Amino acid sequence: MVSPVIFWFRRDLRLGDNRALVEAARRGDGLVAPVFVIDPALASQAGPARRAYLEATLADLATSLEGSLIMRVGDPAVELVDLAATIGAREVVATDDVAPAGRRRDERVRAALASHGVALHLLDSPYAVRPGTVTTKSGTPCKVFTPFRRVWEQIEVPAPTPAPSGVTWVEAEGATTIALSARYALTPPPYFGDVSEEPPRFDRRTGETGAHATLGEFLARVEDYADTRNLPGVAGTSRLSAHLRFGTIHPRQVLAAVGSTSPGAEVFRSEICWREFYADVLWHQPESTWRVLQPAMEHLRVDRDAAAVDRFQRWARGETGYPLVDAGMRQLLEEGWMHNRVRMVCASFLVKHLHLDWRWGAKWFMWCLIDGDVASNQHGWQWTAGTGTDASPFHRIFNPTLQAERFDPEGAYVHRYVPELRDVAAPQCLQPGGGDGLLAPVGYVAPMIDAATERNEALARFAEARQLAAASSGENA
Repeated sequence: MVSPVIFWFRRDLRLGDNRALVEAARRGDGLVAPVFVIDPALASQAGPARRAYLEATLADLATSLEGSLIMRVGDPAVELVDLAATIGAREVVATDDVAPAGRRRDERVRAALASHGVALHLLDSPYAVRPGTVTTKSGTPCKVFTPFRRVWEQIEVPAPTPAPSGVTWVEAEGATTIALSARYALTPPPYFGDVSEEPPRFDRRTGETGAHATLGEFLARVEDYADTRNLPGVAGTSRLSAHLRFGTIHPRQVLAAVGSTSPGAEVFRSEICWREFYADVLWHQPESTWRVLQPAMEHLRVDRDAAAVDRFQRWARGETGYPLVDAGMRQLLEEGWMHNRVRMVCASFLVKHLHLDWRWGAKWFMWCLIDGDVASNQHGWQWTAGTGTDASPFHRIFNPTLQAERFDPEGAYVHRYVPELRDVAAPQCLQPGGGDGLLAPVGYVAPMIDAATERNEALARFAEARQLAAASSGENA
C-alpha cells in the first residue's frame, strides 16, 4: 500500500505551476496530505495586515483543496513529525525556502524528520531563476544589478505547468481554516508605540483566483507601465506583490503572460528581475538582513534617543507635515501596502531627514506590509539608505516636495490619503504643511523639520562617516 506524502505549503499557496506539489503527488501515487504550519516564532513578527491577508488566502486555498487543508500551529519540526506519525507518511515535500530564517528552520525540520525515518524533499523555489544561479564570468555572485540582469535574461525559464490531476487529498485532525488572530500574539518592537491590532482594508482578491484576476487587469495596461508606474495617483503598477509574496502566483506565470513585446513589458520584467536580484544577494549574504553591505556606512551617526523615537512615531503615523510622506505612511496603515515610488521617498525621509537607523524603518514596513518580503524589503531600504549592494549613493536625498510635484502634480494621491488637504488644490496641497502662513489649511500638521536644514545635516554626517571609515582603514592597514 502506498503511503500518503505530506505536502508542506509555505510560500506557494496555489495549485497551478506548483512543481513541488506535482512531485508530491507523484511520490504518493496521488495520495497527498496538504498542511500549512503556523510557526508563532516567525508569525508574531507580522502585523495585523499580513495576518488577515494570510488568513483570507488560506481560506481560498482550503476551498481549492476541497476543505482538506490541514492546519497546525507550533514548531514545524514538531508538528510535521507528529502529522507524519498520525497518517503513516514517510516523505514530506515542500518548495525550497531561500531566506536565512527559512533555511535554518528547514535544516532543523530535516533532522527531526530523519530521526523518525521521514525524508524531507525541497524542490523548486519562489523565483523564476533560483537564487545562487546567476554568476559573473568568473563564477562569483553579481553585486551590481545590470550585469545580473544580463545573465538572468539569458537563462531559460520553464513554461508554467498545470495543477496536478487525479489527487486524493488526505484529511487529518486539524483540517480546518483557523482564525489566526486566536492562535498567536502580535509582538511589535517597543519603539513602535501604540499599534492597532485591527486589520486594515486590503484588496480582497486573494488566493490563486484573485492573483490571476489581478494579473489579467494588469495585462490590459502593461503597455503603459513605463509611463505610469511612478505615478501613485493612478493605477499604474501591477499590484501583484502580495500574490508573489505568498505564492498564489509564480513569477514564471507572470513573465509568461506579460511577455516582452512592448517597452512597458520590458520595464516590468526589469522590476521582476530586481526582486530576484535582491533574493540572490540575500542568498549569498544572509547577514544583509540587518547588517549594512557598505562597510564605510557602519560609521554613519544615527539618532536613538527619546526624541528620535518620537520622530519615528510621527513618521509612522503620517504626521510629518510633508504631504507626500504622510500620504504614503497613511496608505500603509490603511491598506497594508504603499506605492513603490512613495516607499523610496518615505524611506529617504526617515534616514536622511530624520537621521534614524534604516533598520527601524525596515522593521516597521515588515510589520505593516502585506507584501513584506525580507529580501525585497531589507535591500530596498539598504538601497535608499546608501548602505546596500548597488545602492543609491547616500548623497542622493529625495526632496519630498519636489517628488510630489513631479509624480503627483494634481495632488490625486495626497487628496486620497490626507483628508485634511482634500479641499486644497495643487500645488499648494503638495507643500510642507499644505501651504505657508495664512494659506496653511486648518487641521493639518506643521512640518516637523526643515528639509533643507536636515539635508545639510545628513550630508555632514555622511562626510563624517567617510572620514571615520578612512581613519579606521588606515589604522588597520
